Amino acid sequence: MRAGEEKIYVDPVTRKPLRLVDEVRNGDEIVSGALVNAAGHRHEIRNGVPDLVYPYELPAVDAEALQKYEERADAYDRYLPLTFSTYGESEEAVRNAMIDKLDLKLDSIVLETGAGTGRDSEIIARRLGANGKLYIQDLSPSFLDKNLERMHGVAGRVEPALANGYHLPFADNTFDAYYHFGGINAFGDIKRAYAEMVRVVKPGGKVVVGDESMPPWLRQTEFGRVLMNSNPEFVYPLHLEMLPVEARKTRMEWIIGGVFWVIDFVVGEGEPKADFDFAIPGVRGGTHRTRYFGQLEGVTPEAKRLAYEARAKTGKSMHEWLDEVVREAAKRDLEK
Repeated sequence: MRAGEEKIYVDPVTRKPLRLVDEVRNGDEIVSGALVNAAGHRHEIRNGVPDLVYPYELPAVDAEALQKYEERADAYDRYLPLTFSTYGESEEAVRNAMIDKLDLKLDSIVLETGAGTGRDSEIIARRLGANGKLYIQDLSPSFLDKNLERMHGVAGRVEPALANGYHLPFADNTFDAYYHFGGINAFGDIKRAYAEMVRVVKPGGKVVVGDESMPPWLRQTEFGRVLMNSNPEFVYPLHLEMLPVEARKTRMEWIIGGVFWVIDFVVGEGEPKADFDFAIPGVRGGTHRTRYFGQLEGVTPEAKRLAYEARAKTGKSMHEWLDEVVREAAKRDLEK
């Protein structure tokens, strides 16, 4: 961790600033020490990498995933190219196409979670200029070590940390872009992970995220059944219902043999905006807002028939006729 970078991190629980203590430096590198929160909890820095993982005691699902990754870091990186060759795909072309979706600029500040052994991290870092920076995070120390070995030549643009993808140690609106590919299916709280993505990315920034899942139209084919039998991770469902309300211009694409998905979207602010108050032409009339908020208790079929006849006679829309009738009746009874 380079000196000064401690200021970008916040406590993953309270999102308050952290204090650097007991640091040992080698030039402008902080080799060891700790980042301390207000309650006194120490996030240790070892070999220049801060450990900002929260919860401090991982839930079972995350602990199991971490153990699996720790045990297979070497084999994972060695055999990962088989994922692409199985489907006759070019790993380089696929990864570059996904990273194209980030719309990076030379000075972009980017966060990559689940950075793994760095096959995407290296591509992202090489697209950044001297003023750009890539923050790489993973839950697995072994994977992050592999990642940093791959970063020769771009190390000055890369800042590593151990962290949980659904408890990010950054303030709101910190990054221009966010990237995550692979492993999100195993997160203990996927919905919270998406909420964290849009929290730390500036409005107008890009999010690109993907993982494996057999598409619904292939699950009953021999192709689908063979792959799901071989790799249960293809059984994971899609995340569409977990996407945040801030997602704008959302696109989904099936890649790598059509059994991996990638979603990209622009980060918006809150719910989408729309004009709900223009007068809707036609017999029914009203506005989108009055049709939703202005509903009254139902009436008998006879009363409804008479209302439609009266409305037709006046030439008003049903909204105008009902609004007038209800107002007049209410005033009349209130004045009694």
